[in-house]
Amino acid sequence: MAKQFLKGNEAIALAAIKADIDAFFGYPITPQNEVPEYLSTLLPQHNKVFVQAESEVAAINMVYGAAGCGKRVMTSSSSVGIALKQEGISYLSGAELPCVIVSVMRGGPGLGGIQPSQADYYQAVKGGGNGDYQTIVYAPSNIQETVDLLVNGFDVAEKYRNPVMILIDGLIAQMIEAVDMDKPYKRPPFKNDFETIGTKYHGDRRVVNSLLLNPSLLEEHNLHLQKKYEIAKKEEVLVDYKDIEKADYVIVCYGTVSRIAKSAIKELTELGYLVGLIRPITLWPFPTEIFSKINPNAKGILVTELSLGQMLDDVLIANKNRFKVAFYGRTGGMVMNPEEIRDAIINFDKWVIK
Repeated sequence: MAKQFLKGNEAIALAAIKADIDAFFGYPITPQNEVPEYLSTLLPQHNKVFVQAESEVAAINMVYGAAGCGKRVMTSSSSVGIALKQEGISYLSGAELPCVIVSVMRGGPGLGGIQPSQADYYQAVKGGGNGDYQTIVYAPSNIQETVDLLVNGFDVAEKYRNPVMILIDGLIAQMIEAVDMDKPYKRPPFKNDFETIGTKYHGDRRVVNSLLLNPSLLEEHNLHLQKKYEIAKKEEVLVDYKDIEKADYVIVCYGTVSRIAKSAIKELTELGYLVGLIRPITLWPFPTEIFSKINPNAKGILVTELSLGQMLDDVLIANKNRFKVAFYGRTGGMVMNPEEIRDAIINFDKWVIK
């Protein structure tokens, strides 16, 4: 199949078309501006809906409304924009409405900057909205994987009737790579028994809502949601790993940093170090079980992120005090080079936190 050179944001827009979305609601913010820009042209060409809302808050509530009508919908934003959408994401989770949210991370906190970052891990994985809810979160490391996970993300969102987030940083959004957009995709059947488009069309009276004032009913609803999440933990975990069964050191990273880490591992191999790699593809559910496969005689785990240590928390939980854990990160839009990760392994004890 022929590949084409595409910018990350353009590929995201084309993937949305491939996934047969009905509507996109968004608001401009760097570094994801090209996503709504491309979709503003592409969606009308396919007789689908594009709306540039007056704000991020308006956009996520439009997603809620369209999803409640049974439509396949999407939004995208970046960091501070996702922060504004968190209330709506909690509403979507509580009302069990499927959608896909693309989050392109930039440096923070606050308005921060527009350079790449991974400091929105907590925001995506731990949830910035209220209540006991989870968002299924994918963290691709290249544009092809972004396309594939985004298309599949709509199917997963519908399977669990839950929001799915594609979490990338500004590097993936802005880089250009060869992408195969011709991979076959067949939309699976979806039992849509909740859409609210009028009794003329579905007979019964339906209500889409996340408000339950009776505490007994609200507890029952939360337990129902947790059962879905437990199924997702068993069925949806994705992880890429290499050489961890024989490694002296294991590097744990995701997204763009995993590309840098692979270059560092190549340099370390030439220096005689045995280094493995764990790359979580789903940040939630987190691939906890893979850590049990690490060489029991390994000297330690190095977590490296474009933040000051957020995924680190989940690694510490998964590690269960089996190995020393070190951390090396850059923040504020600064991106480490392979030599920095290489030196962090060589001087491992300097970076040990536990």
